[in-house]
Amino acid sequence: MFNLLTSTLASQTRLWAGTKAAKTTINDQDPLIMYDNEADPLCRLVREAISELNLDVLIIPCPKGGVRHKQQLQEMYSTDKIPFLIDKNTQTILNSASEIISYLYKHYGNCSAPIRLRANIFNYATSTSASLIRWNAGKTKKPALEPTDPLVLYSFESSPYSRPVRETLCELELPYLLVNLGKQQFGELGPATRRLSPGEYSPLPETKRSAFLAEHGTVQVPFLKDPNTDVDMFESKAIVKYLITTYAI
Repeated sequence: MFNLLTSTLASQTRLWAGTKAAKTTINDQDPLIMYDNEADPLCRLVREAISELNLDVLIIPCPKGGVRHKQQLQEMYSTDKIPFLIDKNTQTILNSASEIISYLYKHYGNCSAPIRLRANIFNYATSTSASLIRWNAGKTKKPALEPTDPLVLYSFESSPYSRPVRETLCELELPYLLVNLGKQQFGELGPATRRLSPGEYSPLPETKRSAFLAEHGTVQVPFLKDPNTDVDMFESKAIVKYLITTYAI
């Protein structure tokens, strides 16, 4: 309960940025690639923008003390500064949160980034506070096995239930494809079992949410797919336990 409470407070501190999602789904493109630290304030601002733009991203975790991916970043691009974004669709490489957010909104949103998501002093301060509320969970490396293939996590940035899973993935240096399932309609606000809209849930057609509902009979995050073990599972606590049991050394 305490874990969920602090995760909820972290989202509230950022005024639930990273909750809503664009009503369009971009298909037939490579996912973004981002070298990231879950607790880093600037990385969080970028993830919020990615979530609200309804984009998917391959997260390459770079926890403090980790060398697995930081060394790769240094060798390939002569830097270990994060956030670091690669967009193979446009051959774009960016190494500044402000530039990344501006680029994402200009290219994928056809507009300027909203003030509440820009890398300014206020947003940096509230993002830092969100990390402190979580005691900087997800910041520091824990010894772990290296998976053959990236895992897949269905989530959205502000989800209090998804945050502990992302923190664990970062600490264990486990790359994962983050498939964002942000809220696209007002009636979707609230937990999956207590949405604001009464009656049978109906997502927007031809979206990631509608595809997920058709496959699983519900739209609930977090949902983890591990191609290395053929495991698919819901529920935050169960996923965190699985990740630690399977990969932590």
